[in-house]
Amino acid sequence: MDFSAVIVAAGSGQRAGPGGAKQWRTLGGKPVARWSLEALLAAGARRVVVVAPADDTELAREAFAGLSGWVLAPGGATRDQSVISGLKALDADGEEIVLIHDAARPLVEARHVEALIAAIADADGALPALPVTDTIKRRETESGAVTTEDRSVLWRAQTPQAFRFGRLAAAYAAWPTGETPTDDAAVVERNGGRIALTPGDARLMKLTYPEDFAMAETMLGGVRAVRVGQGFDAHRWGPGQSVWLCGVEIAHDRTLIGHSDADAGLHALTDALLGALGEGDIGDHFPPTDLQWKGVASSVFLEHAARLIAARGGRIINVDVTLICERPKIKPHREAMRARLADLLDLPLNRVSVKATTTEAMGFTGREEGLAAQAVAAVDLPL
Repeated sequence: MDFSAVIVAAGSGQRAGPGGAKQWRTLGGKPVARWSLEALLAAGARRVVVVAPADDTELAREAFAGLSGWVLAPGGATRDQSVISGLKALDADGEEIVLIHDAARPLVEARHVEALIAAIADADGALPALPVTDTIKRRETESGAVTTEDRSVLWRAQTPQAFRFGRLAAAYAAWPTGETPTDDAAVVERNGGRIALTPGDARLMKLTYPEDFAMAETMLGGVRAVRVGQGFDAHRWGPGQSVWLCGVEIAHDRTLIGHSDADAGLHALTDALLGALGEGDIGDHFPPTDLQWKGVASSVFLEHAARLIAARGGRIINVDVTLICERPKIKPHREAMRARLADLLDLPLNRVSVKATTTEAMGFTGREEGLAAQAVAAVDLPL
């Protein structure tokens, strides 16, 4: 097969949860975008342009280490701008077949490419599509009226999508300024082109939300397990006017003493997440001897642990933090703490627990010499 390809990997992937842009996260032991690049090169691509954010050059080089036949192009503010950037970098003649593929659909195979190239022989473009199997409802914005669509004529478009280079470039040149197409086939359609459909594939699913990664791991035949980590932290009291606990500042007649902001709740939870990963403890990642962490917000530590989990193809199932102290009273602030943890970890509120207890005036917490926290976290990870 003689074709070139553009892989669009310029998105931020914010809906995929913490862990950085989804195209660089790990799936089945390698970066998401690498799956597509390897597959297209193996299918016979003459050249592949990977469109990525300009700031992600090093991430891309690390993700594609050892592979040849590809080049980078800078991404644009929108997907269509990124595709145009990729086309400019291709250096293809007008009749060459070019495939446009989303890096967020990593499980493309040679058979998908073969079907597209066969279909474009008598069409201006081709794309894999799945029939819509759910009943589709339309709700009018103004009236709220609900009607049922005829799903027999509806299809779910996937990528890669195939075109002749000159036909696609001309269609993009004619696309109205200020409008944003949802896919490349729409651009050719608007320009009068005929699009052929090839059989879609559930394996061409798009990774959009955190749970999509778990589903993709299952499709790859990967075995997953729930791993549990626990964490404990304690800090002594010192002079101050407020204290940080679980990411919430509470007015108090003293403060906790520590190298960072001494948020014992976040420290314990960070250690619980690192423990589930088998990645040591908070001191291994943020040494107290390093001055750059002096006074830093402990949310930095927690978000780091969450990114490590996402990079391993994992997801946090639930977290539970217990604060141990006589004062301040935690109950008035508990819901704010839960909301803050849910926000930091991109979790539903019902999967975040914050509790408090005392030691009945016994021990260092009972004597109000310090405050302690313990945490437990459950994490779903590929084995």
